[in-house]
Amino acid sequence: MDKNKYTRVSHPLRPLYNEESKILILGSFPSIKTREYGFFYGHPQNRFWPIMENLFGIKLTRDIDERKKFLYKNKIALYDSIYQCDIIGSSDASIKNVIPSDLSKVVRGSKIGQVFLNGGASYKYYKAYHEDKLKIGGIKLPSTSPANARYRLDDLLDVWKIILDYL
Repeated sequence: MDKNKYTRVSHPLRPLYNEESKILILGSFPSIKTREYGFFYGHPQNRFWPIMENLFGIKLTRDIDERKKFLYKNKIALYDSIYQCDIIGSSDASIKNVIPSDLSKVVRGSKIGQVFLNGGASYKYYKAYHEDKLKIGGIKLPSTSPANARYRLDDLLDVWKIILDYL
């Protein structure tokens, strides 16, 4: 595969939420590894799941059903700001020709009171396409992606613990 070739990709996952969800955590668009895994934050080096384990004092396996139950139990909804785009590999910087996700159903069908953005790209697209429609301000958090090497896990935990204040 040509590393510089754009591919048009549609989001393969449905938003994860239920009527009890209180916060929505949005990424930008699922990585190749996440799309292969079939659930959010599927790259083994992504720190999202270790952050959740640390914040909630639990240990999760890679079992998707176990992860879904954890999210439902803790009133956390997950999705991404972008539904469809042209992208090179998993590079957020390459994203173009964006079709935003429809987040209105998620917010209407839940108790979402706060949106958290996992990284700069998610924040950028949330501000551009969603914030005015949803009337919920977004709080930008540092990306849990392995590409964000600037933050160690402890540094991420220090910032990400804010989600607990909204649950």
